Amino acid sequence: MRTDQDPMGRAIADYHQDGKAARLRVFSPMFDEDEIPVKTLFRTLQEMPAIEQEALRQARGSILDVGGGAGCHALALQQMGKQVTSIDISPLAVATMQARGVQDAREQDFFTHDGQYDTILMLMNGIGIVGTLSRLPAFFMQVDQLLAPGGEVLCDSSDICYIFEDEDGIIDLTGIDGYYGELTYQMQYKTVKGSPFPWLFIDPETLIEQARACGFQAEVIARGEHYDYLARITRVKR
Repeated sequence: MRTDQDPMGRAIADYHQDGKAARLRVFSPMFDEDEIPVKTLFRTLQEMPAIEQEALRQARGSILDVGGGAGCHALALQQMGKQVTSIDISPLAVATMQARGVQDAREQDFFTHDGQYDTILMLMNGIGIVGTLSRLPAFFMQVDQLLAPGGEVLCDSSDICYIFEDEDGIIDLTGIDGYYGELTYQMQYKTVKGSPFPWLFIDPETLIEQARACGFQAEVIARGEHYDYLARITRVKR
């Protein structure tokens, strides 16, 4: 990724250097403009949501941290004495992780990464990198290549059906083109504006169904306070 097209990476680098950052703005056709508080990308284990803490506790063996960002999960795992490789497509994020003490941080794309891991960790809706339901078979093919025997994926996501809830509490998906969890985002930090990208929020039932179709088993192992959940994905035993 080019640094002049990497708003999140620039925000992470600025916060690491200066202890503060400007607004990391988020745009989507479905929502009003939003922002990501950059400070949250530097949170400690104690500041993380309960389902993230649970995922870090359960991660075992050789761990792949996908979308490492500023390195908060990798650093927490290292403090637990666990072995972790953290990858991100942002060179600025990777440089920041390395500067913060992440021992194995690499500028790599999950879909072209190779290696063997006992745990693949995808937090902060990390499975969102899949983008669309149609790319899930490719995702599971890559997972199959990366998982060591007996390995597992720990990922969190959210069922965003609540967005379509009316005043009476009824969820109405009428008129939605495609799967309601397929969104498009674009980010901007200062004058650095990234390209639009697809992002997937997948409800647990659909994840379980899609995993089964690809030879995997998915189960919800923890739920958050607002439609979010932590799932474990493993190969189906043959």
